[in-house]
Amino acid sequence: MSAFDILIRGGTLIDGSGAPGMRGDIAIHDGCIAAIGPNLGRAAAAKVIDATGLAAAPGFIDIKTHSDFTLPINPKAESKVRQGVTSEIIGHCGFSVAPVLPGKVELLRDYLSPSAPWLPFTETTFPDYLDTFPATAVNAGMLVGHNTLRLMVMGMAQRAPTPAELAAMTALLEEALAAGALGLSSGLFTAPGCYAQADEMIALCHVVKRHNAGYFTHLRDESSKVLEALAEAIDIAECCGVHVEIVHFKCSGMDSWGKAAQALDMIARAKARGLDVDCDSYPYAAGSNPLKNLLPQWVQAGGVDAMLERLTQAQTRARIRADIARDGLNNWGRIPSWDCVQISISPHLPQFAGRTIGALAAERGEDPIDTVADYLVADRGATRVLVTSISEDDIRDIIRSPMALVGSDGNCVATYGTVSQGLPHPRFYGTFPRIISRYVGEERLLPLELAVHKMTGATARALKLRDRGLLREGYRADVVIFDPSDFRDRATYAEPHQYPTGDRTTVIVNGTIVVENAAHTGALPGKVLRRDRDGSVG
Repeated sequence: MSAFDILIRGGTLIDGSGAPGMRGDIAIHDGCIAAIGPNLGRAAAAKVIDATGLAAAPGFIDIKTHSDFTLPINPKAESKVRQGVTSEIIGHCGFSVAPVLPGKVELLRDYLSPSAPWLPFTETTFPDYLDTFPATAVNAGMLVGHNTLRLMVMGMAQRAPTPAELAAMTALLEEALAAGALGLSSGLFTAPGCYAQADEMIALCHVVKRHNAGYFTHLRDESSKVLEALAEAIDIAECCGVHVEIVHFKCSGMDSWGKAAQALDMIARAKARGLDVDCDSYPYAAGSNPLKNLLPQWVQAGGVDAMLERLTQAQTRARIRADIARDGLNNWGRIPSWDCVQISISPHLPQFAGRTIGALAAERGEDPIDTVADYLVADRGATRVLVTSISEDDIRDIIRSPMALVGSDGNCVATYGTVSQGLPHPRFYGTFPRIISRYVGEERLLPLELAVHKMTGATARALKLRDRGLLREGYRADVVIFDPSDFRDRATYAEPHQYPTGDRTTVIVNGTIVVENAAHTGALPGKVLRRDRDGSVG
């Protein structure tokens, strides 16, 4: 009988700690790393992987994703696992697909239609959601979304909760956290989350603290008031004593370009005061969002049907036009033109994927606000767009920072089937190899061991993962083997459905080979990651 299940022999081990790589071997048995060292090459193993000339690292942890919208219909997680991702954290920006109270299925389905147009929704508690999550190729840790809690209790009401409503949201949050949710996510940039004032979020984050969980926030403003919004998040970390993760951190809009260094300094000073604050980002100048979220927040009051009716009215369009002229796009700020807004996924008008709002408006000979309003009505509010609004200099500042983790903000999709529709953001396919090929290899902004640390060990620390994120004996055998010189993103805005290069890329999840020499094996060994009472996640 073989001593080990898998022996990875002769690779450069980049262990996730930030230390330089060293040549060595990794032995895997029963889903865990059984031994690491320079002299394991002659050990008996059922499967031997020759990693000569390759790097072997802990599986990448994608701390910021929305793959809860796609994993149930794409369990092979093709676009992520082929990047070396072995774990995803889902349920971000206040958007979780659970809990769903009786009679509220259609409400949540309509609300999430731009993000999850193909996902079936059912009534479910958060514990049942965790217990029934399907087998997948990657591990998944779940967050409970503040927008979803508010929607279940208050609908789209544009006001503060009553004491009874806050108690109802608290009860749902308590139930989710007790079941093992990793924390609470918020999306304070859009309705109904934007209707919550600081006292509401502080009350909920005190609950998060009692469960030793985390708070993951899409800032209230990522554009002209990004520094004020960041200060609000840091205040919550100080007031509640919780770990705060600033997700997909950016300084969006021309008026905010150049602020990344100042924002990173704010986070560094918070850390120096003993606060537990982190941020993550993706390496692209464009973001992605439902088209409706670019409009002023008041447009969505009352729900999707009310919004669509409102958008047919000339006075509504005039008010939107004036608000955007004064303030820029909601959450995105001022952009050079409407040519920076590209239709990505349009469930009811798929023929327009890849077109820009500017081009459509010119073609129709109308004001872009009229084009946006008419398009949303025709697509039933479900349109998703790409918005080019971020400075490359700010991207570089964030990428070179040891504090900033890596998160794709993308769903797991594939080049086939339902999830191959439309033109999603290229970050769905390319985030992790793009960091390694462009910013490590080409621009030399940071060494490979620091890039890997920002994708693995540092992320595991932020998430309190007990036994993932490092190459250590006894840790779970989540491992990615790749050629740093041939691990490049190929996905583009025009042609996003392309896997990275790298014919020798191999990915192991919980001791099972999921990708072997760039081919998916079909294995689904991922686990649901749950938080224990002490806050650790396993």
